[in-house]
Amino acid sequence: MGNFNPLSFFQTKGKIKKVFREAKASYLNRIRFAVGMFYFGMGLSFATWASRIPDIKTELGLTDGAFGSILFLLPVGQLVIMPFSGKMVTKFGSHRILIFSLIMYVFCLINLGLASTALQLSLGLFLFGLFGNLANIAVNTQGVYTEVLFRKTIMSSFHGMWSFAGFTGGLVGLGMLALDLSPLHHFIIVAGIVLLMIAFNFKFLVRAKEKMKEKAAANKKIFSKPDSALLWLGVIGFCSMASEGVMFDWSGVYFKDIVKAPGTLVGLGYTSFMIMMAGGRFIGDSLIYKFGRERVMQISGVMISAGLFTAVFLPYIIPCTIAFMFVGMGVATIVPTVYSMAGKNSTVPPGEALTIVSSVSFLGFLMGPPVIGHIAQSFGLQFSFAFIGIFGVLIAFMVSKIRTT
Repeated sequence: MGNFNPLSFFQTKGKIKKVFREAKASYLNRIRFAVGMFYFGMGLSFATWASRIPDIKTELGLTDGAFGSILFLLPVGQLVIMPFSGKMVTKFGSHRILIFSLIMYVFCLINLGLASTALQLSLGLFLFGLFGNLANIAVNTQGVYTEVLFRKTIMSSFHGMWSFAGFTGGLVGLGMLALDLSPLHHFIIVAGIVLLMIAFNFKFLVRAKEKMKEKAAANKKIFSKPDSALLWLGVIGFCSMASEGVMFDWSGVYFKDIVKAPGTLVGLGYTSFMIMMAGGRFIGDSLIYKFGRERVMQISGVMISAGLFTAVFLPYIIPCTIAFMFVGMGVATIVPTVYSMAGKNSTVPPGEALTIVSSVSFLGFLMGPPVIGHIAQSFGLQFSFAFIGIFGVLIAFMVSKIRTT
């Protein structure tokens, strides 16, 4: 039987045949742009889903508790693929896995628009989470490779592209609501845009191969004695991305049910959050250079808590809009900084460290929203936002632990 590899269809045709550092600056910039567009495609796909959550929840007639249970299928999908993500990226190459998984991701997005029952939505979210995690590991691996080529920190700008895509997705969502387009038609349009992005940029992804022997040795060391600094980084990332995930999935519901925002202003909180998060990530590297990463992360944690508590105690349009802006600025630099610190770990190879920390962090992004649903069902949505607000204080505290670890 032949050794048929279905992923070979996505073999990239990059021009680099020699050491990357000898490549022309213009070609390196083209690589950076291509990788950035894949971050953008992922962010746009997820933001598109997030922007129509209130509509889908209402159309299916789901309570907060029932909807929270369905949202759990996202982290379940991630957990199912997580043990295999790193191995697949290593075996087939991050460039191939990224192309394949992002294509499947956008088809899963369309499938969410087709859901007419809670069961269909549950299955769709499971697959959405599965391919989302696979794409997340692959795209961040590409980000690490590209950062090495430029010999400077650019990870924050890549995450800025993801956030900018979220802001763009929010605006597009408002436009689709104004045009009275259904979630399905909205999702099909966005899927087409992302597929075009893939077609124009896949040839410029970095083609890198890890040595299997070194990889196996690294895995053995990681699982036999986990690095405590990576564990702290993972927990910090978890808290930050849990706050971020809540903004994505519940900000629209909060403005609709608690703030009682009229009409299209339901998306105002989400949009204001995304503006500040995207802007904060594009200026994040300069802030860290000026004030230091520990201080920036501590202030960011305080801003997350301040924003969420303000939204709880002042549930009105203007205060909540400002509060969500604070949360956006707070989460802006934490995850890119966590990834950068993980890549510089002295005991674990950068690729492995990034996989560990990003996987733990992304669990917070996926598990935070469904937990909010169940807390809201029992104690109310405002109480659940206050609960997540505690995470910002925890971030500020844990940063000092990394410094002494």
